[in-house]
Amino acid sequence: MLRSDIIKKGLERVPHRTLLYATGIPRSEMEKPFIGVATSFTDIIPGHIGMRDLERFIEKGIHAGGGYPFFFGIPGICDGIAMGHSGMHYSLPSRELIADMVETVAEAHQFDGLVLLTNCDKITPGMLMAAGRINIPTIIVTAGPMHSGHLKGKRLSLVNDTFEAVGKYKKGMINDKELQSLEMCACPGAGSCQGMYTANTMACVTEALGMSLPYCATALAIDSEKRRIAFESGRRIVELVKKNITPRKIMTRKAFENAIMVDMALGGSTNTVLHIPAIAREAGVKLPLEVFDEISRKTPHIANMLPGGVHYMEDLHHAGGIPAVLKRLRKDINNCSTVSGLRTHRIAEQAEIYDEEVIRPLNRAHHPEGGIAILRGNLASDGAVVKQSAVSEKMMCFEGTARVFDSEEAAMKAILAGKIKPGDVVVIRYEGPKGGPGMREMLSPTATIAGMGLSESVALITDGRFSGGTRGPCIGHISPEAMEGGSIAIVKDGDRIRIDIPSRSIELLVSEDEIKERLSGWSPPEPKIKKGYLARYARMVSSAASGAVME
Repeated sequence: MLRSDIIKKGLERVPHRTLLYATGIPRSEMEKPFIGVATSFTDIIPGHIGMRDLERFIEKGIHAGGGYPFFFGIPGICDGIAMGHSGMHYSLPSRELIADMVETVAEAHQFDGLVLLTNCDKITPGMLMAAGRINIPTIIVTAGPMHSGHLKGKRLSLVNDTFEAVGKYKKGMINDKELQSLEMCACPGAGSCQGMYTANTMACVTEALGMSLPYCATALAIDSEKRRIAFESGRRIVELVKKNITPRKIMTRKAFENAIMVDMALGGSTNTVLHIPAIAREAGVKLPLEVFDEISRKTPHIANMLPGGVHYMEDLHHAGGIPAVLKRLRKDINNCSTVSGLRTHRIAEQAEIYDEEVIRPLNRAHHPEGGIAILRGNLASDGAVVKQSAVSEKMMCFEGTARVFDSEEAAMKAILAGKIKPGDVVVIRYEGPKGGPGMREMLSPTATIAGMGLSESVALITDGRFSGGTRGPCIGHISPEAMEGGSIAIVKDGDRIRIDIPSRSIELLVSEDEIKERLSGWSPPEPKIKKGYLARYARMVSSAASGAVME
């Protein structure tokens, strides 16, 4: 019996069948599995503009597999375009809307299975959250990375060559003509931005988790290989329906450990520390923050990817993709089921590593530990997150003077005005899940600091979060956040702050009595946004330490 029989079989379903026939479905197709295809196509996100093509191949695959597809739309936000202004308030909250929308449409129409076509930052985790929640056979298709840009024989990427160019321009390191050339050439077309930023990190996590077909994460958006993966995903979902292979059978605790391990080996975005626990929660898996640090400590960083490194997503794909990374990590990878029908050990065994520099052997790892570290201390009793693989050795331990700002805009103004000096710790607060609201990414200030040549002498800490494109000593997700009365709320200009990444600590160098006295006189400020979805979100969202989920 199919799940969709509830809307298409029996005398009382005459009206339902009438409406289905109104869509154009032939009578001969009514007995087949109904497959919902959630597409996040949009004209404004580069990572999504090529999806119309992939939709066709998913549709062909579903028909070839013996199913009947029904497409429905899911919205998306381009974090790069939303960055640095009020639009970024909506980025993380959109993740919850996406999960709710997929759930709503799938449950209302009783689809037998789902293909979720996604690519960029919050859309992929939102889709995965829905998959875990609904728990009907589901396969994810990530639309693929963008090709590198090219200018005068040099390869380009969005973050390193446009966001950081702002700081270089302010310092007089590049002129107007060079800036305009970078604008035009850094992003040549369709696909998610070219480095191990959040979109591509989440695509790699999705494949390592077992929810997309092998090579889906790294196959370029413009390549015909991506079309073939889309086709096979469409065909495969029908088989998953027939065998009743549901997401919770794939997304187990051991599968999440695999995903985190691959993330650490690649030096992925700190945003995974928000998204993976949120997805696990929907799949019924407990995944405390400590798991990230435990896995990071034992997983070597073997792929030196942008923004902190030199390799692009195209390099990773040509080196063997995620299957090749699994092959490198084979002795520690759990042998889990995947949507492909192959278990992870089999995928690793079949893989080949074509470039020993892009995916290094464990004994030649770039760092002995993985990409992310979880810090704690009197500034972050519930934890904070740093991409340690993008921090220079010189800045792994740093003590500096606090320069405090109550918003990203205020901090950005001071940075561009040249008021941040070597030895400073920029503190940006009231930007957490509740205080922001929406926990905005801080790519503009971090990239400008890097572009101005200060990433070796200035640290930045925030209860907000960072783009996957951030590099340097930038500590985010400080919990409890300022709006909840965390210690970051009472930091003053001139305070000393010590960051020790190897020891996993972040401390405000003020006595415990002084901290208590300051907190006793603290009261939360007025909410920045008092109406609409963001006001509701701020009232319901949990701490970043638990994935910033709505409760």
